[in-house]
Amino acid sequence: MAIHYISIVVLIAVLVASSTAASETILSDVNLLEFPLNLEYLEAEFFLYGSTGHGLDKISPELADGGPTPIGAKLAKFNDIVIRDIIYQFALQEVGHLRAIKNTVIGFPRPLLDLSQSSFSKVIDKAFGRPLRPSFDPYANDINYLIASYLIPYVGLTGYVGANPLLQNASSRQLVAGLLGVESGQDAVIRGLLYERRAWKVNPYGVTVGEFTDRISKLRNQLGNEGVKDEGLDETFSSGSILAGDKYSLAYSRTPKEILRIVYGSGNETVPGGFYPKGGNGHIARSYLK
Repeated sequence: MAIHYISIVVLIAVLVASSTAASETILSDVNLLEFPLNLEYLEAEFFLYGSTGHGLDKISPELADGGPTPIGAKLAKFNDIVIRDIIYQFALQEVGHLRAIKNTVIGFPRPLLDLSQSSFSKVIDKAFGRPLRPSFDPYANDINYLIASYLIPYVGLTGYVGANPLLQNASSRQLVAGLLGVESGQDAVIRGLLYERRAWKVNPYGVTVGEFTDRISKLRNQLGNEGVKDEGLDETFSSGSILAGDKYSLAYSRTPKEILRIVYGSGNETVPGGFYPKGGNGHIARSYLK
């Protein structure tokens, strides 16, 4: 009887430990899955406003979940209807991403986003190490909008690459793989459009499209502060760099810390700013804020 009693006690202890480990695993997956909502909100609003002149509050207000309306976002002045259509398709894809994540985890309301001309021009000025005159306006024309778009999806996809091996649940990994596939496609389309135009001079600065991408990528490496995980269109010894990848042509990965350092523009995950004046939302992002 004593042996049976001890066996039962051991079994109960194992089950409790397993249950605790499972709940912790699920919680870690939840945190990793909700963090990308910060980037998905940014992309959805930028692409929606750029292509239609309005955002989630009109398209899918339930996804905004009562979060504040973005600052300064507006309709871009597209001359090329194909580029506008591509951006509109990106916008709908991002709405789908928000819905897919929020169907899996509770998530959080849209954080305050600064998508104003000033917000983008500060990033570009930092990339060039000097103020551009006139200040860079992402909504002014096709080329400017594509350059501004170059800033965004790539950061998100590196985050998905980084999160995937940390996920414990197969359904979580499947969701992230699906998100990563489309985000990578968006980045490839943006890079492809810019690559075709990389020798064009961006008016009125007299600087090529390729140099803009190189400087932006170098800035992201600098802000992320974890080595080279980014490359512009002209940053190779060959004719160019149509896709970014390591020495094995594998996608780079970034941690939430690195991503926050980049999108805050501060190089510090504890100092919000840039596109997120009050910081990101969710457990991971809020845990870094003092």
